Amino acid sequence: MDLGQAISQKKAAILGKWFRLIMDTYPLDASGFLGREKDRFANPVGYTISREIEVLYDELLQDMDSEKLAASLDSIIRIRSVQDYPPSEAVSFVFLLKKAIREELGDDISDNQAYADLLAFEARIDKLALLALDIYTKCREKIHQIRLNEVKTETERAFRLLEITRRMHDVPDAEEHPGDGENLSP
Repeated sequence: MDLGQAISQKKAAILGKWFRLIMDTYPLDASGFLGREKDRFANPVGYTISREIEVLYDELLQDMDSEKLAASLDSIIRIRSVQDYPPSEAVSFVFLLKKAIREELGDDISDNQAYADLLAFEARIDKLALLALDIYTKCREKIHQIRLNEVKTETERAFRLLEITRRMHDVPDAEEHPGDGENLSP
């Protein structure tokens, strides 16, 4: 059996191993829950990761449709980007697939051809990781833009409140009376 067939036939075992490796990247108290709870409403994070890694796996075995890959990666990376993982940890789940495959197919990678096939498949995983990093960067940029907009909104709100307070107490504008208050020291 060639390596591609072995990767395809052992899909369930490899996906299970990959999922557990991903769950191990979470703190111990969270990883247990995320790995055990299967209900999509009780555990949307675990459910999403489980569903999307299967799509990624299938695409790696097929033609690597960039739209499907990007959509699945986006679903996982959105979760990991808001959890304040550094970029290396946020996209590390992609590389964990290599470990899962090597652990599951260790005996099947004995000859030179199987090893060459493994390297070719791992190159596809590397491409997936690069796409994941691009998506992570876009997600983080969006988060930073949202935070910046929140700061702008709060600043504008504070200035409006200050203006209302000043009008209520008939405090003159600093622009209307330049020089007032400049020398407040005795």
